[in-house]
Amino acid sequence: MSRIVSRLAAAALVACTVSALLVTSGIGATNALASSTVAGQSDPSCADPVTSAPTGPATVSAASTPYGRVLVEGSGEYAGCSLYVLTSDELHALTSGAVQFACSDNANVLGKPCDTVLWPALLTAGAPIAGPGVNPTLLGTVTRTDLPGLPSAEQVTYAGLPLYRFFLDETPGETEGANLFDPVTSPAGTWYLVDPARGLPAVGGAHLQVESVGGTDVLAATMNNDFSVFPDASFPTYTLSTDRGHRSACRGLCALVWQPVLTSGQLAVGPGVDEKALGIIVRPDGTHQVTYNGRPLYLFVEDAYIKGITGTQSIKGAGLTTPWGVFNLPLL
Repeated sequence: MSRIVSRLAAAALVACTVSALLVTSGIGATNALASSTVAGQSDPSCADPVTSAPTGPATVSAASTPYGRVLVEGSGEYAGCSLYVLTSDELHALTSGAVQFACSDNANVLGKPCDTVLWPALLTAGAPIAGPGVNPTLLGTVTRTDLPGLPSAEQVTYAGLPLYRFFLDETPGETEGANLFDPVTSPAGTWYLVDPARGLPAVGGAHLQVESVGGTDVLAATMNNDFSVFPDASFPTYTLSTDRGHRSACRGLCALVWQPVLTSGQLAVGPGVDEKALGIIVRPDGTHQVTYNGRPLYLFVEDAYIKGITGTQSIKGAGLTTPWGVFNLPLL
């Protein structure tokens, strides 16, 4: 069993995950965090932290973006602010709540709580309200007892995953957190905008290119599309030896460690990629996964990094044997 699988198993046993958000750098990070705090003291901003319990039901609506229709706050002072889900929050569901949410109040590198300041949780008093374009059957709540300075509160969920704002989004329509491959949350995960139709990630069109990593040519996928600290970052992709017949054998816990390369729009290619070799399969959850020469593509969570801040570009998953099979770099 690989190191990352062992780590996840241990986390489930002790019911502990490390809550953390992105590492942001130097003065820029300090100013961004400071500006969100100041905004909370004057005019409302999407970056405002959660400082008190809600007084009424939250409304969730839909808005049009370059990523398609996505969920946004539907009323009140944060109407129009983008809402996100974190893939690694699924571990909480897979372990029946034995493991805390990935974005919690545990210590992190910025010294601010993830769930109230960095990614402010969308809270509600009473059943959340479905605004225009939202499927009311996908709305729900989960009880949070880890919000610092707040009593037990209900956080809004969509298709089972908690909804958050992002502290680098300041105005309605900003999407700095879109497709953000987070190297600090434990387990690492990706923040996605949410398609209101089925609650699936609204990722837009995937973009792939050939790059050299440590002298090895790899097929890389672009992530962090709008993240101002490290925009349009690229990460190596992998194929799985046990995938057969254009089907993915990587599901459940596997898909949290080896995240499918997803798309919800037209595929784009950069230098060195044979566009005819790209394809798409539909996963059991309804998401669309990119394939190369008929083989589904994955990202490895241990490759996540932020340039100049934490980690470096790597291909740690190449040739790695796991309980699900062997992951290798695609043959170019």
